Amino acid sequence: MFRNLLRNSTCINFQITTVRNKQAKFPKIDKKLQASAESLAARGFLRPNKPWDPPADIDETIVKICSDNGLKTDSELDSLELKYTVLKACFDETGHSVPNSLLHTIETVDDLRQFYETPIDTKTPFDSLKKMDLPKNLHIQEDYVRFHPDKDTLFNGKSVFPKSSTIVSGLKTRKKHEGFTAKRSWP
Repeated sequence: MFRNLLRNSTCINFQITTVRNKQAKFPKIDKKLQASAESLAARGFLRPNKPWDPPADIDETIVKICSDNGLKTDSELDSLELKYTVLKACFDETGHSVPNSLLHTIETVDDLRQFYETPIDTKTPFDSLKKMDLPKNLHIQEDYVRFHPDKDTLFNGKSVFPKSSTIVSGLKTRKKHEGFTAKRSWP
């Protein structure tokens, strides 16, 4: 009888511990979607956009193009054919096209005017820092010198960090700077 009592109590404890250790279920993340999100996050501001500085009369140009296609300033771009003809005429006139990622946001003439009035700056933050007026105690070194033991003439190729390599990871920086692998005496 005592044995049956112990068996029942251990089964109850076992069931309680399994409930306590049960993990919450999270939705599955699609690996392709996650990879594309990571690639977008890695690219950041370096997008292949062309810079755009809107001219002073861009508002009049957009209104003229829309009136030529039978649209008023408060009209909506209902049909796809009308939207295509208006966007094509805007591109032919200005030389600036709407990227595919923003086509769904342009639904009215006001959206179109707002897009063409927005300037696009493709400079990196480093490039914009170089052109800023900085305080006297802050300097940006534009053309810095990277150490390479074969090209160093000042210290005869001797590095301050003899066992550390210079790894150039970016594709654009590989064109500018050459990396090297340091010789190690032990693994």
